Order: sequence, then C-alpha cells, then structure tokens
Amino acid sequence: MEVCGVRRSRSVRMAEEAILGYLEKNEEITDSGEFAAERGIDHNDVVNVIKSLHGFRYVDAQDIKRETWVLTNEGKTYSTVGSPEVQLFLAIPPEGISKEDLQKKLDPSLFKIACAQAAKNKWVDMGKQLISRKVQHVDDKVKDLLIQIQQGRNIGSDEIKALKARKLIVPQTWKGYSLKKGPNYAPKRKQVVTDLTRENFQSGEWKDLEFKEYNYTAKGQPLEGGNLHPLLKVRSQLKQIFLCMGFEEMPTNNFVESSFWNFDALFQPQQHPARDSHDTFFLETPSTTKELPEDYVARVKQVHESGGYESRGYAYDWKREEANKNLLRTHTTAVSSRMLYQLAKKPFAPKKYFSIDRVFRNEAVDRTHLAEFHQIEGLVCDRGLTLSDLIGVLHDFFSRLGMTKLKFKPAYNPYTEPSMEIFSYHEGFKKWVEVGNSGMFRPEMLQPMGLPEDVQVIAWGLSLERPTMILYGIDNIRDLFGHKVDLGLIKKNPICRLGID
Repeated sequence: MEVCGVRRSRSVRMAEEAILGYLEKNEEITDSGEFAAERGIDHNDVVNVIKSLHGFRYVDAQDIKRETWVLTNEGKTYSTVGSPEVQLFLAIPPEGISKEDLQKKLDPSLFKIACAQAAKNKWVDMGKQLISRKVQHVDDKVKDLLIQIQQGRNIGSDEIKALKARKLIVPQTWKGYSLKKGPNYAPKRKQVVTDLTRENFQSGEWKDLEFKEYNYTAKGQPLEGGNLHPLLKVRSQLKQIFLCMGFEEMPTNNFVESSFWNFDALFQPQQHPARDSHDTFFLETPSTTKELPEDYVARVKQVHESGGYESRGYAYDWKREEANKNLLRTHTTAVSSRMLYQLAKKPFAPKKYFSIDRVFRNEAVDRTHLAEFHQIEGLVCDRGLTLSDLIGVLHDFFSRLGMTKLKFKPAYNPYTEPSMEIFSYHEGFKKWVEVGNSGMFRPEMLQPMGLPEDVQVIAWGLSLERPTMILYGIDNIRDLFGHKVDLGLIKKNPICRLGID
C-alpha cells in the first residue's frame, strides 16, 4: 500500500510539472485528455492536479464534455473472441451439422443469439435435420466495429444503433478541461504555509513565506447528535397546550394492566368484542393480577350483574377470573379509571387530567393502523358538568391545535353517555375528517368508585399519530413509527408549532 501511495504521489507531481511547464511556453492546453495521452500520464491524475491549481488560481480551467461509447462486458468479450454469429459459422463444417451437435460446440447462452444473427445475415441454412453454410467466407464486422470503438475511432450512426440494440455498447460522458494561465500562475507552485512558527521568526524565513488564507466562512464538520422524533415534537406541543389549560399529567408508566382496570371498571361488559384475543394482547406470564381493591371490585360486580344508580346493568354472570387477566392496555382510559378511583377516596376537589402515551391493539398492520400507537386523553372532573361544557372545552382545546371548525356526531361507547365523534374541517383536504372521540363518563362507572352523585366527568381522546402525519405530510403510518422509519426523517424534520394561544 505504501509503495502504491509513493507511485501515486510521483504521478501527480509529474502531472503538475507537465502542466505548469507547458503553460510557461504556451498559451493554452486545449484538451486535458489529449494532453495526458501524449505524455503517458493518467488522466485522473491530470484532473486532480487541474482542480488543485484552479483552486489556487494558478490556472483558469473550463469544462469539456464529450459523449462517447464504451463496450459492455458482453461487447468486450466479442471484441476478443468474435461475435456469436461468426463463432457459430466457424463451428459448422462444410458438410453441415445437426442442431444437437452444433449446440454442443457453443456456449448455451450464445446459441440462440448466434442462430438469429447468422440467419438474418443469410450465412446459414437452418434446416430441420441439418444446419449448413450458405456462403464460404464471412467477415466479423461486429468484432471490427467493437475494436474501432475501443480505439476511440468514430463509426456510423447505423452501426452505433445496431450495436446499442444488441447491448454491446453504452453511452458515457467524458469530462475534461481546457486550461489557460491564471492570475497567480508560476512555473512552479509555491509552498503555502498554514502556521507561523517560532523557528520561522528566528531564521527570518517568515519574510519569504507565503501563507494560506484563512476561510472564515467555512463550515465546520457537522456534529452528530441526538434528534427528536416528529411524534415527540408534536407530543411536547400538545403537553404544553394541556398545561396552559390548567391540566395535570397522569402517570402512564404501566403498559401492562389488568382487565379489571382496562375494561370492568369502565362498565365494559365481559362479553364485549374488544375483550377478545383477536383485539387485545393478553399476557402469558404473569397471566393474572393479584392486587385489586376488593370492596370496589364487589361494587363493580354488582353494577355489571344487577345494575344500580338508575341502571339495569348487563344482567349476566360477572366472572372474577376474567377481570384478573393481565393485558397490554388498549387505551389510556385505564389510567383515568385508576386516577378517578384515587380521587374518590379523598374529600372531593375538581380536577383536570391529561395523558399522552402508548397503547396496544391486536390489529392488522396497514398504512393507517399499527399494533401499537399513542393516545391523547383529557378529562375534567367537577360538579354539574354538562354536554355543553364538553363542547366548549373541545372548542378551546382544538382551536389551540389550529382546528377552529368543529362539528360533532352522536356515537356509542360502553363507558360514556352521551358520546360524540369529533370532526374538523381540513382546509388542505377540503373535507371534514374525524379527529377524536368524546363523551361523559356514565354513573355506572363513576359512582361505584365512590364519587358524589352530582360529580360528572367529561373526557375526550385522539391519536398522536394522525395529527403528526398531517403536519409532516406523511401518508403511511409505517413511515412514521416502527422499524421501517427512515432515519433521515428523524434527523431533518422541522420543528413543530401548533399555534398555541
């Protein structure tokens, strides 16, 4: 490797001496390619020297571009051993040969091409029993043309077209330079010094040294550091919106939850389809929970089986073993149920809670669905709340996201009544798009917790992924979240501003 480096350095030095020496006695080098060929110097070395000399203004260089043709690997083979059709012709004896025997003489990859070209040239008679020559001598024009191209000679356009159709040649752009003396021209390059040393002062040679100019506008090496994911940027902005509205963040660090807090405490019946294994990820180990508040469990069982609080319940045999099953939480409302239960154990005080965290659903993955995603949830707990309060809070919240046109559609949720789907008019799409779900928690959910009868809870939720995809112009959720994400997106995505008031 060291020997190669020395040879390379010598070749570059020869190229520089040749260029500067030639320009000392001549006005111009018209073609760097011809210049290199005449002196037996590698053109790549000449080009590298020209770029360096041009940078220091020893020479002024102008680009030269020429379209040339070069042989493909197949073309190079034929220029050496001959074209397939000539190989086939030479393999046929004067008395003829059977197709099977002829195939044995030629490479299988060449036989079909050779037969087609030889028949086209009317060199052979492709009989059913025997293949024989029609002429006694042929010239390998294809080989001759390929050799001419290798030698840099020009051939006719029809020949070029024929060789190109057979994929024996491909176009190539040749790049070179023409040169003239630059404003700093000298027959020999001066050694440019980058540092002024103590020895330079002591010897006095600093007077004759030429110093390299400093480029104060040059950019330094980009620093490699961490980058925030678009979801984290949007999440941060949403968190600020909630905090500005006076909300308190709920702890959402438990991905594993029991069916009791995820479903039963929310007055969701045990035969509900969402509780099937094809919709929910159940844990194998540990498969069940051992810690549930027994008095609260009894009240939840009662309201499911027999009703209460002006409700008839679901009239079924509620099973504790179903409630004990562990799962990956399907919504952050499981956290809300825990927080409301803890709130009910103290003297009542109004609260506003929010959470933004990951949830899991056993869903088929496509461009709009993943098996794990992020849910945004907000709730307000106070006395005397109504549906009008919910609509007002939603207008306030979504306006801070830049969504001022809202409308609502009645919906059904097991744990909210009334329930509403939230739609916003998207100016870019020119249509109404669903942005979330909302409702008022049912008495069957709140009163078994121990909350006062006149306390209501209004709540709403939406995904984090949908607004992020709209903000960043992403139409496939797998390009935003998961193992297929382009790291370039993470490094170059812009900051997020949601128009906080």
